[in-house]
Formats: sequence, C-alpha cells, structure tokens
Amino acid sequence: MDIPRKRDNRPLYQVVEDHIRDLIDRGELIPGDLIPSEPQLAKQLNVSPGTAKKAIDNLVWQQRLYRHQGKGTYVSNIDFNNSLFRFTTYGDASGEATRIQKKTTDRRIERGDRELCRKLNTNCDASLLYIERVGYVEEQPVMVEYSHWRADLVPGLEKEEVHIPDLFYALIVEKYGIPVVRAEETLTAGAADDKTAGLLQIEPGAPVLVLNRHTFTTDNRIVEIRVSKGRADKFSYKTEIR
Repeated sequence: MDIPRKRDNRPLYQVVEDHIRDLIDRGELIPGDLIPSEPQLAKQLNVSPGTAKKAIDNLVWQQRLYRHQGKGTYVSNIDFNNSLFRFTTYGDASGEATRIQKKTTDRRIERGDRELCRKLNTNCDASLLYIERVGYVEEQPVMVEYSHWRADLVPGLEKEEVHIPDLFYALIVEKYGIPVVRAEETLTAGAADDKTAGLLQIEPGAPVLVLNRHTFTTDNRIVEIRVSKGRADKFSYKTEIR
C-alpha cells in the first residue's frame, strides 16, 4: 500500500509518521499491536528503509510506539516497562530472539472445570473465556497458546469484533483496567496432541516445549491460566532475571 503523498514541503519520513499516527488515532492499530518491521513497512509504503526507520524512531521517542529488542515494535499507550513485558522473549531453536506474529484462531465462553475455577477463585462451573492463538514466524506456525480467563472480568472479549493485539496483556490493561503484575511459569517438554499438531503443522507425538503460566493481578489473584506449546525444532523461550 502506498501512503498519500501530500503536496507540501514536509520530509517523507514525516508523512510516514503521520500515516502511522493516524492509524493509531483511528483505532486501526491499538496498544499491543506489533507493527511491521522496518523493511516490511518500507516495502508496504513504497519508501526507503531509512525513511521508515526515522518515522518509527520519532514515534518511539513520542511514546506512541515501544521498541523491544528482538521482539519488534508495538503500539504503546500504556506502561511497557513492567518486567512481564520486558524480560520474556520468544526465539528460534537456537535461542535467537525472533518476531512472532500472533493470530486468534478460537475464542468462546465455556463452563470451567473444577480445577480451573478453583485456581481462578470463582464458583465451580463458572463461565470462563477460552482464547486460542497461534504464533507465526514468516507465516509458519511455531507456537500455540491456550488460555482461560474469568469471563466476568473481561466481558465482550469473546466477540470476534474485539481485536486482540499481539501483546495480549496490553488490551487487558487498556480496555479492562486489570493490572498485570507478575506471572509464574513452568517450562517442560511434551509431545504434541492431535489438536496442537494440526495447528503447528507437525506430526502427532512430535516433541514440543510446554510453558504453563499463571498470570496475577493485584492482591495475588490469578486472572489467567495459560498453556503455550512450541515446536521443539522452531521455538525457544528465554527469560531475563534482574
């Protein structure tokens, strides 16, 4: 797509900058959305990579965007300095950080089982929101996330018209006002079940990395139970502790 070339004397990077800012202001990009890389953006907008970089640099300086080394650049209207955003990185099989674009492949309200409801501190058989997302690297699926939330905390999120950004927690903070303060995670190895194998385009029983996460808000309350599974030959997970 080409950006409109306004007939004035402004440098082209400012036209690109205004174009991205307008997408944010109109809600076509929301906090947590991963924007294209600089080469991708340059190609899409038919400008030089240097022009795209300068526009992004300016928007980062203005705090309209947030750049995370190795993960990409996100739309930002919230505090992205929380350690949950800063110190967890997905990577390839060698451990090198890589950009992962996520797509929501399923979402629905369902009755929670006893164990999920207990962990989420809600009534037995309460309504839970189930969200499934697949992560892609250059259009190849490398990971899948299965998460459950208390439906009463995130009303309407089951509706397909509600856009879920790549950085999911940005929406939780921005739209629902739920602070995400920390997470507990356990990393194990496993074998792909039929559903996971189909989503990741691998054989059932193929090795996968399994990341079990409990996400907490204030007062030490769990708000999300998530299981992420990544292809052992394409996916790694790194966390930095300070």
